[in-house]
Amino acid sequence: MISSYGELDDTAVAVTAARAGADVVRDLYGRRLARIGKGGGDFATTADVEAEKAILGIVRAARPDDAVLGEESGRQGSAGAARQWLVDPLCGTLNYAVGNMLVAVNVALRGGAAAVADPFAGEVFRTDGTKAWVRREDGADTLLEPTPATGLVDVNLDPPFPNAPGFRVVDLLAHPGFAERFRPRVVSTTLALTWVAAGRRAAYVTDGGDLSHSVHFAAGIALCRAAGCVVTGIDGAPVGQGARGLVAAADAETHRQLMSLIAGPNQD
Repeated sequence: MISSYGELDDTAVAVTAARAGADVVRDLYGRRLARIGKGGGDFATTADVEAEKAILGIVRAARPDDAVLGEESGRQGSAGAARQWLVDPLCGTLNYAVGNMLVAVNVALRGGAAAVADPFAGEVFRTDGTKAWVRREDGADTLLEPTPATGLVDVNLDPPFPNAPGFRVVDLLAHPGFAERFRPRVVSTTLALTWVAAGRRAAYVTDGGDLSHSVHFAAGIALCRAAGCVVTGIDGAPVGQGARGLVAAADAETHRQLMSLIAGPNQD
């Protein structure tokens, strides 16, 4: 029997912390919550803040020597720490604030274990860095197996768009070749990446810079990689090596097709 968080391995720390955050998010759902403005129309809610507190309490107890980067509280711990945890306590705040349950709780160790919890479906997606699974509400574990069968491609339409006008997601969606092969979806949360890993989406595409160390994307990227997805930037560069944005595809052919569409309106 585990008597302290310190006895957990990294994957269990990520899962336990993500579940703790998910419990807070679920408990506060539907209440009138204070909003903390971040500028540009972005904001956090009391649920974001309280969920992050719950997550950090577990990570600190389990790994006191590690650093943490939290979406709401920023960097904590020693600047010289060899390891860093990346925490997004409520990915999909705008969804949550209007009563939409498509949200996720993300906890990732840079270069290692990661977990994404769905507070309302009761699922927790996890990886130890080599394989990836989902644990459902009934406690059953299923190995994640990506497939392009759905033909559904999730896209991120939220600004900023640092690579415009060279790349714009709206241009990708308007490409005749896209409609011939895929159907677009917009989830606006890390669940989109977990669904690629689980075979519920064929791919995910977003603009951006190097997203490998982003609290919003790190856990989802880790899951996709461990599940065997093809993960690159929109420029085709390896994520974590200066890639711009993100293309996570269920298989090499789907990735090839999307990259050909991204390359330009006259290429297939």
